[in-house]
Amino acid sequence: MDRTVVLITGCSSGIGLHLALRLASDPSRSFKVYATLRDLRAQGPLWEAARARGCPPGSLETLQLDVRDADSVAAARARVTEGRVDVLVCNAGRGLLGPLEVHTAGAVGSVLDVNVTGTVRTLQAFLPDMKRRRSGRILVTGSMGGLMGLPFNAVYCASKFAIEGLCESLAVLLPPFGVHVSLIECGPVRTAFLEKQEGVPGGALDGADAETRVLFSCYQRHLERIFREAAQDPEEVTEVFLAALRAPRPALRYFSTESFLPLAHLRLADPSGCSYVAAMHRAVFADEPVEEATASDRGDPGLRAPPGARQ
Repeated sequence: MDRTVVLITGCSSGIGLHLALRLASDPSRSFKVYATLRDLRAQGPLWEAARARGCPPGSLETLQLDVRDADSVAAARARVTEGRVDVLVCNAGRGLLGPLEVHTAGAVGSVLDVNVTGTVRTLQAFLPDMKRRRSGRILVTGSMGGLMGLPFNAVYCASKFAIEGLCESLAVLLPPFGVHVSLIECGPVRTAFLEKQEGVPGGALDGADAETRVLFSCYQRHLERIFREAAQDPEEVTEVFLAALRAPRPALRYFSTESFLPLAHLRLADPSGCSYVAAMHRAVFADEPVEEATASDRGDPGLRAPPGARQ
């Protein structure tokens, strides 16, 4: 029986690395995994972990693929010896943290190029063959930052909001072709993602006003607490990818955690945005538990949509 051919972007660490290992070592031996990396010099940890997991020979290969370079994407596609990709996992991503006004144009452009244009390049390379074969699955690593605005993550959230629109549009179009798109919406995950962000504020933070610097320090403390108390292990998140991959009728969205759903629901319940903005501000800067922040907004008439706002 032919194995399911899976190609994953962004496998040097984190979710991509763990998903590649999970599929390559699956007891069913039903997956052939192409784990792609921007720089193959970073593949050492992947192969070490593959040996430790006992991945069968031939279950895992690495390819160079830089989502910022269309030629690199095309070259990786050409090296898939089976001549097809059954499951494409668009996982490569980059973050950008800090006050908007201190970001350089280069840092902003880099995040948008990887997270948005890079995803488009990858889809453009692999989607036509899936449509011709009338078979394929596309899994995209989403984020709570694509479902709600997060302070000091404006550019990252903009990129992830774009991915939501991209995938939702494709999900409406592609079922007649037998191709299904699913977003795996992740909250905080214990990976090196934070350390790999573009333009991590250092001296550049001096360009922000004093009040913003105080708020950023408050946000950093909040972030540290969230990652300490609520971050998921990558292995837990990979099981959500596997559930989406194996679902007979895949959904558009899967959630790795329900911890941020109260805020997401609040955002939809009040189309004016007033309730969400107030609740998120309190959750981050007053360090209120999400449940308390959202509950108080549901009961506060002053935070409902103003007169004339569309309901």
